[in-house]
Amino acid sequence: MKHGQSSADAGMCQVASFDPKAVAQARRVLPPTGDIRQTAERLAVLGNPGRLALLLALDGRELCVCDSAKVLGGSVSGASQHLKELRRLGAITFRTAGKMAYYRIADPRWIDLARSALALAGRPARTKASA
Repeated sequence: MKHGQSSADAGMCQVASFDPKAVAQARRVLPPTGDIRQTAERLAVLGNPGRLALLLALDGRELCVCDSAKVLGGSVSGASQHLKELRRLGAITFRTAGKMAYYRIADPRWIDLARSALALAGRPARTKASA
């Protein structure tokens, strides 16, 4: 809080009090705690720049682990870890062809989520058609 600024001016209550009716109404609209935790976990995945970049790079195409590493400008093991986490959450899937593994989007809602997150930052994502 800045000098001379009251707690109310800083967006804080000046007294410790609550409205039981408002609290009860707000709690009624909340999903179960487990659903909130699961959703927060999925959102946290997008909080990592590498995973967000991989999701967007996989929009409309398949990439092998080596190509994914090149897209990120990092190591194969780093890209593999990102892909593993995205796969664990059901965002992507893979197929094998001989000794190669190719990753692709498994659930298009992840692309929608990634684009929405970019839009919040004022940075619209290029669509697969415009890439």
